[in-house]
Amino acid sequence: MTAPTPSPASGLPYALGTYVFWGLFPLYFAALRHVPAFEMVGWRIVFTLPFCAVLVLWRRNVGAVLAALRNPRTLGILAASSLFIGANWTIYVWAVQSGHVLAASLGYYINPLLNVLAGTLFLKERLSRLQWGAVALAALGVAILAFNALTMLWVSLGLSLSFCCYGLLRKRVAVEALPGLAVESLFLLIPGIAIVTNQALSPAGSSLGQSLTTDALLALAGVFTGLPLLLFAIAARRMDYSTLGFVQFVTPTLVFLLGVFVFREEVRTTQIVCFAFIWSAIVLFSLDLLRRRKRTRAGVRPKAA
Repeated sequence: MTAPTPSPASGLPYALGTYVFWGLFPLYFAALRHVPAFEMVGWRIVFTLPFCAVLVLWRRNVGAVLAALRNPRTLGILAASSLFIGANWTIYVWAVQSGHVLAASLGYYINPLLNVLAGTLFLKERLSRLQWGAVALAALGVAILAFNALTMLWVSLGLSLSFCCYGLLRKRVAVEALPGLAVESLFLLIPGIAIVTNQALSPAGSSLGQSLTTDALLALAGVFTGLPLLLFAIAARRMDYSTLGFVQFVTPTLVFLLGVFVFREEVRTTQIVCFAFIWSAIVLFSLDLLRRRKRTRAGVRPKAA
């Protein structure tokens, strides 16, 4: 007997968990600011595989992992998705190291809009007129930020496109979230080992082994990397990709709030205007989702644009 398809609403808690987790990431990276950025990426990759392995054994998903490894189509898609998420991390690290933080943050404002576009173009998802209005409002807010970062816009587009493609592939691949993440971790393991080995052989040496606190935080990189990706993969399988994308505005909003109230960064007028547009769009999008849900419960099929 085929298991019932989960409702889109069942994916919302996983999506919110993912984006809240990523929104709070600056606190974790601030505690490891003494670790070189590329080495940090390497340890994230290396420690993610043991995290996945423990969960695979606990959930008894070894068979599902082996089935994915034996399926050429599934293996190919997961290889591609691992490349996209690896590229996303690399671009982000390069941007931060090079002082292009605005361009990096802009990428995560653009990404939800690309998710909506990908959902309508590739997954044939349909938006209502109100939802398209919300997309237009959000796009206007993002455009205001983009105007101040034109020279490095390729960084923003690289980040947003790589993650959009990652999510789109994870939604389309016929494998559950945990086995898929385990296979992706296998693909990324060799580059991760190469990164940390190169750092260990450099004059500065490896950050691992310098202190118990640093070692513990680096070891947690696997959990902090794997857990939100696992939640995201579950959400992507259960939700419309357009809706999943719009919820993602939670992440840059939390990063903005941390920047203002924790890291005491200066608030720019363009940021305030951008947030006004984006949160107006979120309210409009959410109201329309509630309206459509009530109509569905009442037995009336909602109209799309």
